[in-house]
Amino acid sequence: MFGKNIGLIDRAARAVLGLALIIWALLGGPLWAWIGVLPLATAAVSFCPAYALLGLRTCPRPKS
Repeated sequence: MFGKNIGLIDRAARAVLGLALIIWALLGGPLWAWIGVLPLATAAVSFCPAYALLGLRTCPRPKS
C-alpha cells in the first residue's frame, strides 16, 4: 500500500473542488465536470499518484 502524500489542507481543498464539480455536473454542467471524481477520490484516500510521480507531498512525514 502506498503511504499518504496529501496533507489536511490539500485534502480539504480537493474534497471541496471535487464535490463542487460533481454537483455542477449533476445540475446540467458540461460532461468534463465529472472529472471532480478524481480530486474527491484522492482526498478520500490521502494519496495522489501524480504527487508520487513528481516526488511531492503536502503532509508531514511519519515519525520513526
